Amino acid sequence: MGKRRIPDLYRAPFPLYSIKVDSKTGLVITAGGGGASKTGIKNAVHFLDLQLVGEHQYNASLLHAHDTDTRATMNMAVGDGVIAAGQDGTCCLMTFKHCTQKGRGKAFAKDGNSVQQGSARRRAGKGGKGGQDGSAASGDKSELKDETASVSVTALAEVQSDLNHQDPLQKVVRFSPDLSLLLTGGTDGHIRIWEFPSLKKKFDFKAHEGEIEDLDMGPGNKQLVTVGRDFACSVWSGSQLAMNLKWYETLPQMTEKTYRYMACRFGKVEDQKAGLRLYTVQIPHKRDRKPPPCYLTKWDGKSFLPMLTAPCGTEVISSLAVSDSGTFLGLGTVTGSVAIYIAFSLQKLYYVQESHGIVVTDLAFLPDSLKSKNIKGNNETALLSVAVDSRCQVHAVPNRRSFPIWLVLFFCGLMVVGVILLLQYLFPGFI
Repeated sequence: MGKRRIPDLYRAPFPLYSIKVDSKTGLVITAGGGGASKTGIKNAVHFLDLQLVGEHQYNASLLHAHDTDTRATMNMAVGDGVIAAGQDGTCCLMTFKHCTQKGRGKAFAKDGNSVQQGSARRRAGKGGKGGQDGSAASGDKSELKDETASVSVTALAEVQSDLNHQDPLQKVVRFSPDLSLLLTGGTDGHIRIWEFPSLKKKFDFKAHEGEIEDLDMGPGNKQLVTVGRDFACSVWSGSQLAMNLKWYETLPQMTEKTYRYMACRFGKVEDQKAGLRLYTVQIPHKRDRKPPPCYLTKWDGKSFLPMLTAPCGTEVISSLAVSDSGTFLGLGTVTGSVAIYIAFSLQKLYYVQESHGIVVTDLAFLPDSLKSKNIKGNNETALLSVAVDSRCQVHAVPNRRSFPIWLVLFFCGLMVVGVILLLQYLFPGFI
């Protein structure tokens, strides 16, 4: 798949920098803004109601817009009704609650915090039409569901996550898999880890020279992997350095500082409960007139030995995501392209060139399953992308057609019978 037009799922009135999907409610949470500059561009976190239309298509409507004053949210982590938002050099924590009420009454917050009704009364069987005002599709009122969905947001706490004297900026935030820890990294090269929800600081150590690009924590909170602009991808046990990964050793012709690490993510192994993988992205340190390829590397998530390295195009990678099952990898580029790779083989499954008009800032796969509704439909996977062009898009991969096993066995039996009859005809007395 090459350059083609992907319809916008939603368009915000500000640049988008982060997107997450709440695994419990299916809410799509996007965030961004224009920052502190007086340009009139807002800073906000938007909550979207995602609806499946038919088997493969999606619509989204705005349920709630939470204003973040003069600070744009550049990165987010979401877990158990809590958002950790990176705004300048701080990590702002807020809780959100999603509820659906019957009838046409208005929803109010008891504590006076922001609450907004969304596209409440939707056509039965159809998703609401996406838009900045979150309005539902027009039509006969008798055909509409008499429901009102609302989201309430409450400020929880703030922690100083970056202490760069010149321009403090949190670059990445994650919750540990069990939600007991909050981890941040910023431009000062420090990793800061807080116990959650008490926010008691557990670790604060210098992990890299220069900016932290990415981090992720494995199951059981045993291994922390960090990526810095200093060419290093490091594995930590607590605050102690365990090892530095050396992806370039998988390619004999590669020199050490030709590339730098850009992103890291742990992922499950499909059909292996105890299996664990780590995926890293490497991008060229310097751009040549003839652009060199970027690379994906798959590592054993326990021994951290490299398993497979594969090129992933000459467009510089800007974002990485891994599906819940660990089956798929999502890649976004600085030129606005979006791709989906098969994690097992690192082969490209889906690609749209310049789907966005500018750098893809974040990606998020839809959850494999939700208790409340079927959100994947007849799709093998679906990936959400956001970019500085204010657009949110969904990239769906329909289930590949397959024959029932009984039909395959039936045809195999016919072939065996046919071969036997042919041999009997050619060689009388064969049987």
